Formats: sequence, structure tokens, C-alpha cells
Amino acid sequence: MGTFSSVRIEANSDLLETGLSGADDRHSLKRVLTYGTFDLLHYGHIRLLQQASKLGDYLIVGLSTDEFNALKGKKSFYSYDVRREMLEALRYVDLVIPEDNWDQKPQDIKMYHADVVCMGGDWAGDPRFESLRDICDVVYLNRTPGISTTEVKGKLAQ
Repeated sequence: MGTFSSVRIEANSDLLETGLSGADDRHSLKRVLTYGTFDLLHYGHIRLLQQASKLGDYLIVGLSTDEFNALKGKKSFYSYDVRREMLEALRYVDLVIPEDNWDQKPQDIKMYHADVVCMGGDWAGDPRFESLRDICDVVYLNRTPGISTTEVKGKLAQ
């Protein structure tokens, strides 16, 4: 039997700018950008990412860093690195980027040539996302009833 080794390929913005094909066609893929903490990954997260991926050809997830969560008064069970690894393992997710602050979204949209920003329906009407309509489409997806990380954490604490 031969020996196999694992090779990890990291996506980078140079590949995104060339449409991942080497061709100089920056608009060959419809790019979707979403944000979240994705702690204690559950089927509600999976369904949101699946729906988001159907809005385009390439799904980018802005994942809240541990430091950003601390600024928001949140503490994740899993570290940023573990949460990123879990998201990268999902077939719906093409690229995970760090979300360090509330104000980075317009820069992310430009840097990654995002056509759509989508969020869970609980963010509908939030000015931080509504203001992005000037530079891309904004879509709110319905949450999966009966599941949330807050709910899971509450049940685990009982």
C-alpha cells in the first residue's frame, strides 16, 4: 500500500479576484457573504448556510473572532480556530474570513466582490445591514424554528 499525505489548500483573495479559474473575469461567480459566530454548530446553522449557498456560486462566511465576541459581551464555547475549522469542513462554505468589527462589512464586500450579503431573519431592518443595500443585495433568511445556540447553551446548563 502506498503512503498518503494530507494537503491543505488555503483560498486567498488572489484566487477570488480571478474567479477561481485563472481567467481575468471577476464577475464569473456570484459571491454571497454572510456573518456569524457559529458557536456550537447545529442544524439551524447548517440550514442557513445551505440556503445562503443557493443564493450564488461561492459562499464566504465572516466568522466573529473571539476578540470581537468579547467586545459584544459574548463568550464562545469553541475558539475561533475550532469554529473556523468546522465551517471549512462544510460543503456549502467556500471561504471563511475573520469578522473583527461591525464596520468591516463594506470593505469585505469590495475586497471579495460580494454580490449578496445574507443574514438570519433576526437581523432584518438592522441599519448595519440595511446600509449595505447601496453596494450589494441584502437578503434575510428565515431562522430554523426550535433551535438556537442560546437555547442549546441554556439546555446544557440545566
